[in-house]
Amino acid sequence: MNLPQPAADALAQSAALAGQLRDQIARSGGWISFADYMHGALYTARLGYYSGGAHKFGAAGDFITAPELTPLFGQALAHQLAEITAQSADEIIEIGAGTGHLAADLLLELAAIDRLPTRYRILEVSGELRARQAETLARRAPGLAERVTWIDTLPARFSGAVVANEVLDVMPVHIVAWRDGKVFERGVGLDAEGAFAWSDRPASTRLSTAARALGAPMPNEGEYVSELNLAGPAWIADWSHRLERGAVVLIDYGYPRAEYYLPSRSNGTLLCYYRHHAHGDPFLWPGLNDITSFVDFTAVAEAAFNAGLNIYGYTNQARFLYNCGILERLAARGDQTTPDYIRAARAVQRLTAPQEMGELFKVLTVGKGLAEPLLGHRHGDRLHGL
Repeated sequence: MNLPQPAADALAQSAALAGQLRDQIARSGGWISFADYMHGALYTARLGYYSGGAHKFGAAGDFITAPELTPLFGQALAHQLAEITAQSADEIIEIGAGTGHLAADLLLELAAIDRLPTRYRILEVSGELRARQAETLARRAPGLAERVTWIDTLPARFSGAVVANEVLDVMPVHIVAWRDGKVFERGVGLDAEGAFAWSDRPASTRLSTAARALGAPMPNEGEYVSELNLAGPAWIADWSHRLERGAVVLIDYGYPRAEYYLPSRSNGTLLCYYRHHAHGDPFLWPGLNDITSFVDFTAVAEAAFNAGLNIYGYTNQARFLYNCGILERLAARGDQTTPDYIRAARAVQRLTAPQEMGELFKVLTVGKGLAEPLLGHRHGDRLHGL
């Protein structure tokens, strides 16, 4: 891998986190699940990727999300959230708000269409990102920033709209290996030099049962390796107890189960990102890399349905944004020959083109007590494909 070298202070932070993870492995008898390793690498207080001070988003960070590309993403999404809050309550919760650009775009558009929420709450684990979000809101939406508050936990009861953009993909996953007719869990141990190393053991009954239910292709020889996200379905099922009326809009990259566990995808979907470079080594510089896996949207939808939530729709990002009026928002930019319009049009193309984010990203909306169909799923929905 030809990756940029981290600064000395970043390497020191990573070394401190690696030491804590090694201690955790030692205390656990020489082995921890990859889900535990991933949780530590991303969320350990002050040292984890999302809990420390690493610059994550934008051109200077590790990746660019849709809100960083153009405000048109948030402007279109605002119309879906407005429909949800009109049928429930004028409140919005955003899970993991990144740099705060999406919150600013949503609030500005909702103000423009006279659908401002009475409260806009952000659940954010990173103190560094909370500060960036507050700065972004103060700069871009100064008259609306006072409506925003930050929370540490979800409310016990809630009515309104919840938006989670690229949240499920960073929930810790277990890694499972199918071989010789058996299911193994691939966890993390230490080699003779004390470096992190993959280590397999027979899967627990719970994990084995869940893995066998996926119907993943069992190889005649060799092995089939993939991820199993137990946290994401459990998280969405928990909303059945919290949500009284409204909807949760989940936007992420992933597949329905029939496309997730293909024979050709025998090494799984786990990826790491560092300074806009994708690589496959989650043991490199823990705390400095984002670690993600694609979302099994069938598993999330099943968990929501089994918990008593309604499935309001599932489609790709392109169709969702078209339904929510992103092309109309683009046309409102005016003269198509101006640099501003051309930049915006290129961003919309990236958000919606099949070979870019338009097909890779999907939108799943679940909730309670709303009239159907919802705006974003009115045309071209793929719920039948789950």
